[in-house]
Amino acid sequence: MGEPISYIARKYIEEGYDFVVAKVVSTKGSAPRHRGAVMLMRDGGHTVGTVGGGLLEAETEKLCRQMLQTKEKTRTYEFTLDEKQKDKGALEMGCGGDATIQLEYISAADPGNFVEEFKQKSRAFIFGGGHVAKALDPVLRHVDFDTYIIDDREEYANPERFPEAAATIVCSDFEHCFDDIEVDEDSYLIIVTRGHRGDLVVLRQALQKPHAYLGMIGSKRKNNLLFDTLREEGVSEEALAEVHAPIGLEIGSETPEEIGVSIAAEIIQVRSQITPEEEKADSKALLHA
Repeated sequence: MGEPISYIARKYIEEGYDFVVAKVVSTKGSAPRHRGAVMLMRDGGHTVGTVGGGLLEAETEKLCRQMLQTKEKTRTYEFTLDEKQKDKGALEMGCGGDATIQLEYISAADPGNFVEEFKQKSRAFIFGGGHVAKALDPVLRHVDFDTYIIDDREEYANPERFPEAAATIVCSDFEHCFDDIEVDEDSYLIIVTRGHRGDLVVLRQALQKPHAYLGMIGSKRKNNLLFDTLREEGVSEEALAEVHAPIGLEIGSETPEEIGVSIAAEIIQVRSQITPEEEKADSKALLHA
């Protein structure tokens, strides 16, 4: 998986690159990306990330190039994404919604508080709202994750049960568990449903999604049976090797609370290894500067 954009932005500053941050700050109706989507552009037009692709992305890239020339500090643009309103200046896109994008010019020589302000929380999507999810949720929040709880039972995915989660989402069934969420290369997917069937249904979809981490609860025997099913469906060994199963570090955990700690520890380990080994020391030094 690629590096999170927050790490790339830090690297640009360390290496002396000026760049522009384009960020979706709001959307209305149908839009290709939601609030928080980010793209960076440095000198030469090199980009990482996306604000939605298509004409919206092309127009944003053009505005980023202009800002790299003018060095204007910040500006916000509003876009209508409706091919039926092209005579009114709308972008010819079939979405039919609106998107507001903020551009910010960052000087490597004087980034101000950008590094700290731009630091984004990673998102942990917990599929299944049972005992393990209840124990895991506060641990992940305390180590700087936003948590999202997804279950097909309202009594297990609600604000009363998870009052500090970023969101609780009730899906009609786990076949549709990704319908109301948007995941990316900095998303942590944790499968802890109430049974083998639910785990398999979620895993089958999760393998097709971008992610920084993908873990599934269960014994080695149970997980091997699920893996055999996916192999028969044509899933590659390379894809299955990405799955942390059994989930969590091996610490002899038994209770939901202990399992939650072991999962969080494994996720912290994976998160710390996202940047290349030789850059770890520099990254830590920057964070503690």
